[in-house]
Amino acid sequence: MLQGALITLRARHDADLPVLQSELYDDVATRSRADSRPWRPLPPGSAHSPYVVTGPSDEAACFSVVETASGELAGEAILWGIDSHNRSAHLGVALLPGHRGRGFAPDVLRVLCHYAFPVLGLHRVQLETLADNAPMLRAAGRAGFTVEGRLRGAAWADGSFVDQVVLGLLVEEWQR
Repeated sequence: MLQGALITLRARHDADLPVLQSELYDDVATRSRADSRPWRPLPPGSAHSPYVVTGPSDEAACFSVVETASGELAGEAILWGIDSHNRSAHLGVALLPGHRGRGFAPDVLRVLCHYAFPVLGLHRVQLETLADNAPMLRAAGRAGFTVEGRLRGAAWADGSFVDQVVLGLLVEEWQR
């Protein structure tokens, strides 16, 4: 387990799947803004759920986010697209509705960076978010990320193309 100030990142448990499925995936409006793939209905317990972890992978590290004080499941965090040659990866965070706006996202990002940099030995991590996702932009800024660019009309969300913002953090910036 990886410990932050407010949250703990741990391996995904089978008991997490129905909660993540119902509160994150089945929220069509939010999920459609968070994933580049179109939303499709999935029955409970589906092996195709994006939250199913089949085992250790060199390309991704999937975590459940737990609120440390209460022990409650608070969401998911993922390090994906891990590239061991270029020593880089992408980050993703999704918090359950009842855990949003409580300062967890910057803590999750800091803990993911601790995993990415000293544990995996990566040099760079990045995240992409929709340009109007002010909470994620604030959280990333608080965690030390720098806005590196804007991809105009790069994401289909809510029936139209919207801009995406790319944020990055290098190991030497994280160590400061």
